[in-house]
Amino acid sequence: MPDSSASAVPPISLADEAADATAFAAALGGSFERFGFAVVKDHGIDQALIDRAWALTRAFFDQPVADKRAYHLAGGGGARGYTPFGQEIAKDASEHDLKEFWHVGRELPAGHPYRASMADNVWPERPAGFKETFLALFDEFDRVGARLLSAIARHLGLAPDWFVKPVENGNSVLRLLHYPPVSADAPGVRAGAHEDINLITLLLGAEEAGLELLDRDGRWLPVAPPPDALVVNVGDMLQRLTNHVLPSTTHRVCNPPPERRGTARYSMPYFLHLAPDFLIETLPGCVSAENPDRYPVPITGHDYLQQRLYEIGLL
Repeated sequence: MPDSSASAVPPISLADEAADATAFAAALGGSFERFGFAVVKDHGIDQALIDRAWALTRAFFDQPVADKRAYHLAGGGGARGYTPFGQEIAKDASEHDLKEFWHVGRELPAGHPYRASMADNVWPERPAGFKETFLALFDEFDRVGARLLSAIARHLGLAPDWFVKPVENGNSVLRLLHYPPVSADAPGVRAGAHEDINLITLLLGAEEAGLELLDRDGRWLPVAPPPDALVVNVGDMLQRLTNHVLPSTTHRVCNPPPERRGTARYSMPYFLHLAPDFLIETLPGCVSAENPDRYPVPITGHDYLQQRLYEIGLL
């Protein structure tokens, strides 16, 4: 059973948005300003689709290592397909993370200009139904992400559709994560302390204890959502865009307590990215005498992503 520790981040309901979009935006934005995280229930992603995705995730990672490695694209920065156990490392960390993962990206039509910077997807032969299920889940994350971005725009005093163009055909990634059981003396943590690179992250699977955020006073606080709720956090791109009004909070996945170390952990984060050619410039409404512009030199979404992928060892 998942750990029963109380979550430091109180849940909010996406169902409330329809009744009062302004109040929902204030609740979401307030949670982000306080924690850099929000817990969102009633997100509307079909539970049957989620259940199929979990079953296929487990089936894929249960395959022999040699079969999985056939889908590892050396030099691809982990952008698509399989990344083996122990390859990714948090920025400035001394030990690699205890995980393996698979990446699904956006499907673009032939001739689309973004194909120069966004790799084609890789699909495994087994398990059956993998491609269809994860393309459908990708679209659902995209849909829910758009609703959350609209609320963020409202909170920042922008038009509700402000983020529509910046993320159109963005370089978003759905990651299927497997943290295998760990030994009693396993070094490090399942995922070292880090911040996410992207705009916002939508995460399924945090019910299994281990996810923690670093609070302002230096304490690590548990993020333990209700069953099937999303954990949503601010990424570095949104932090940069908002001049740290919305903070990208350091977080980690701890090794479990001894009685849970024989249990694998699975999660599915969706990293919602900007379009590769979007220019990240500080929003004027997020600059003041008390909060001067930290980023006077803008950078494209693609260049920022490449810079950070080098830092975490995927390029």
